[in-house]
Order: sequence, then C-alpha cells, then structure tokens
Amino acid sequence: MSNKPVNELNAQQGQVLDSSNRESMEYDVLIVGAGPAGLSAAIQVKQLAQKNDLDISVCVLEKASEIGAHILSGAVIETVALDRLIPDWKDMDSPIKTKVKKDKLSYFSKNSSINIPQFLLPPLMKNHGNYIVSLGNVCKWLSEVAENLGVEVYPGFSAAEVLVDENNKVYGVATGDMGVSRDGSAKDSWESGMELHAKYTLFSEGARGSLSKYLIDNFDLSKDKDYQKYAIGIKELWEVKEENHQEGLVEHSMGWPLSDGTGGGSFLYHFGQNQVSIGYVVHLNYTNPYVSPFDEFQQFKTHPSVKSVLEGGKRISYGARAITAGGYQSVPKLFFPGGALIGCSAGFLNYPKIKGTHNAMESGMIAAESIVENFISGSDNEDLSNYQEKYENSRIAKELKKVRNVKPFQSRYGALLGTLLSGIDMWLNTFGITLPFTLGHIKPDYKTLRKASECEKIIYPKPDGQFSFDKLSSVFLSSTNHEEDQPAHLTLKDSSIPIKVNLVDYDEPAQRYCPAGVYEVLSSDDNSEPVFQINAQNCVHCKTCDIKDPSQNINWVVPQGGEGPLYGGM
Repeated sequence: MSNKPVNELNAQQGQVLDSSNRESMEYDVLIVGAGPAGLSAAIQVKQLAQKNDLDISVCVLEKASEIGAHILSGAVIETVALDRLIPDWKDMDSPIKTKVKKDKLSYFSKNSSINIPQFLLPPLMKNHGNYIVSLGNVCKWLSEVAENLGVEVYPGFSAAEVLVDENNKVYGVATGDMGVSRDGSAKDSWESGMELHAKYTLFSEGARGSLSKYLIDNFDLSKDKDYQKYAIGIKELWEVKEENHQEGLVEHSMGWPLSDGTGGGSFLYHFGQNQVSIGYVVHLNYTNPYVSPFDEFQQFKTHPSVKSVLEGGKRISYGARAITAGGYQSVPKLFFPGGALIGCSAGFLNYPKIKGTHNAMESGMIAAESIVENFISGSDNEDLSNYQEKYENSRIAKELKKVRNVKPFQSRYGALLGTLLSGIDMWLNTFGITLPFTLGHIKPDYKTLRKASECEKIIYPKPDGQFSFDKLSSVFLSSTNHEEDQPAHLTLKDSSIPIKVNLVDYDEPAQRYCPAGVYEVLSSDDNSEPVFQINAQNCVHCKTCDIKDPSQNINWVVPQGGEGPLYGGM
C-alpha cells in the first residue's frame, strides 16, 4: 500500500506525521470511540461471531484517559436498543437504576413559570418507562461487557489520522505521536504513534469528530443532504439536600433567559443518591454574536424554580459538548470504502425527544450485523452498503422521519410559534398523518450570525458563587488537563482572521460561545492591535468553536491521548 495518500491526508487533517517507522497491529474490526455506539457495535460483532462460530478480532480506541471520561449527556435513555443487545441487562450489575417516575415541562418567564399539562404533549415527548443515568458510567459498564466477550479496549490513545490506500479505501487509523513539543520537535519522552489496520473501521467519535469530519468531506458523504445542525449542551452535576430531591423526576423548561429567536432549553434529572443533573442546551443557529451559552445557563440557575432545588446543594462536576440536531434530512451517507459512520458521528439524535443514545446504540448494532453478514458470506467486499440499507429500513430512520420538520419549524418561526407548529406536526404523526413535505435547514450554523453592529449587546449578571459561577472555576471541576508543551490542538487556518475579521464584524464571538474560556482577546501592552489568545489547556473538547466560528477558521484536532476532561458521573 502506498503511503502517498496517507501523507496527503495528514496535511488536510492539520497534522503531518512521519509514518515511516510506525509499528502496526491488525484487526478484523476497528472502532474509533468508546461511546454507546462504538461499544454496542463491538459487543454485537462478538455476540454474532460466537453465534456463527467465527473468529473476528475487534479493537476499540478511546482518546480519553479512561472509558467514560469524555462522555457527557443528560441523560434520560430509552432501553429499546439495550433490550435487544443485552436482553438480561436488568439481572446484571448495571448502573441503570433510576426509572422515570414523573415528567414536567415548564415555560419560564424571569420570575415565574407555567407548567404545561402533560396531556398536551405528543406521546413521543413523554418519558414513561425510561431511565435516568450517568451515561459515562453506562459506557464503563458496556466496556466491561465488551472486554468479557474478547474485545480489546484501549483508552488513552487518540486516533489522529485516517489511513487511506492508493485506491482511496480506508484501512485503519494511526494514533498520534506522544512527546512532541509545541515547535514540533521530539522531546525526551517522544513515542511514535501506532497504525491500527482493519478490514472494517467504524467511526464513533461523537458530534463533529475530527476524523469523521474529514471522511464526510473526502468521500462527499453529505452530497444531496441538508446541512448538519448543532447545539451546545452544558451540564453540571449537583448533590442537593435530601428534601429537595425527588428521585425519578424529569424536568424540562423553555423560555427565559433565552430570547424567542434563540432556540434551546433546560433539563433537571433527579437520580441516585440526592444527585441532580442540570443542564442547558442552546442551538448554535443563534444570530446575536453577544450570546454566551455558558452565561445563559448560569443565569437560568438563578430562576426561583431552579434555586429551590439547588439551595444548600453542592456543585460536583461540570462539562460541555456539541450535539448533532439536524435530524433525518442531515444524516449523511453512512458508508465509504473500508468503513462507516455510527452514532453521533452521523447524527441520530431525536431532537424533540431529547434522546439519541438508543439510536446511537442501534446504529452500532446494525453496522455490526452488516459486518458479520459479510464475514459469513465469505465476501471480499469491504463495502458496507448493507449497513446503509439496514439503516434506511430501521426503527431509527422511521423515528427520525416522523420528527424531521420539528427543528426547521423552530428555526424559521422562533421558540413559541415554532414549538406550536412542531407540536401539531408531532400530534398528526401520532395519528398516522404525515405532512407531505420535508423542510430543509436554511443555512449552516456558522452563517447565522448577524454583525455585532446590528445587535444589542447582552450584559450578563456577575456570578454569585452560590448558584452561578465563572468559566475557570467550572473548568476546574471538569478535571481537564493538557500538557502545555505540545502542538496546539486548536489550530487557526489564518492567524490574522480573529482580529482583522471576527473582532471587527462580530466582536470575536469565540470569547462567548466557548464554554471553557479557551479564547480571549487581550489588549496589547503597546496600544497596538489586540491579541487573540488561545488557552488550549482549558479545552473540554466540546468542538463548538469548530462549528460556530463565522469564518470557519478554527480546526479542532485531537491532542495527545489521555488528555482533556475527566468527567466523574456525567
């Protein structure tokens, strides 16, 4: 196999690696990312291999220092996929314990709230029979199940490069070199990355994964598809007073503090030992460059209804991540020569349900079924077109198709009218009446910002240290760590754009859309032009910058393996 395409690929992905001396390992199936989709795929491959008396080697790579450390979700999960993957999971020592007992949806004004009667909500928005979990803990458990089946799971290794042969076929990935200094020279601790080769490589990197982004572009997987749409989800884990805890309560809200033109809302999930997952989702198609999703969340927690829950409690952890929200019309072609996209790398979130774990798991399972079918047939074909066919006839596609117009309705008509129209659409679907059209997404999220001169500046209240906090103390709770002397994993295509373009036109929105204080505009000592500073050590790997930068000048790539946040119980 020629290395020329590999070297060309490195340059496009923002890294140039010397592949001449790398060691390699061979597998039948390689999975990048130990999230719900990747681990479900690994488990299903092994289960089906045992059933059909096949010997199929499976490896899972995870960039976090331990399984679950980069997993962040609400999370309320449906178990429809888990029930099929591990039918006896309830008899096992799984972390899935807290069943939803009560649903609540509210509309917030600044000092009050209105409860929306449950009978008005379409059935798909209700949580009866679902479970409140720490998705990170669920992934830890799934990794144990996978390893017991013979899957090799390797945390602490960043897949930094897709390996492509002279026929433009993916044959695996390479992990990043360790011990490289910021100037690109080798430190005393330098270790070369390793190549992992496989007949099939599944990419389960989550929303806006760096390798998945390359694959979508290189293989034109989004041709004839709508733009992918995104949101940022920001979450804290609190331990609250016993009298404020209602185990099994699921609360969602919309309205204040967001304006009608900015989509989003909140969640509070009561589970475990007096724990509450509290979070805020802001859709990244917002138009005012002065919006700060982090500060909207902090302000939300000062609402009387929220304060009554958090009063006297303790904030335990903090994190953020991007969420794919484009839905049915934004799902790219799922396969390419040598592999496929699964989970949030493809975007299977059911937006109005506020759930994607069940679909992510299901996608991994049907990809696994497709791979094993190819092994059983003895085919040398390494094209997973059968995975695409399975998806198009799957429960996932049917589920997403029913709610395909919800996000476009809200984007076009705002939170109030858009929610009313999408609610009518969902009720019609409940009775088997499907609208005869699919609304498209008007533009990608990075193109939605208006000029700062056209917008009203938003002045957020200072944090009170009791319910609301600053970014740096929040990042501290995420246990984020990056070695300072290494090549930046937040790269600029043109270093002049933040000051000469983004600051002039949009008051450099990276200062506000980043939930970790990575980007700052500093005054220079000599009163010359300001300086754009990147504090890469703070990065919680949410990838919002890669999505929302109006000039598309920021490219997020993986840092050294094992770095980033170390979420506990998220």
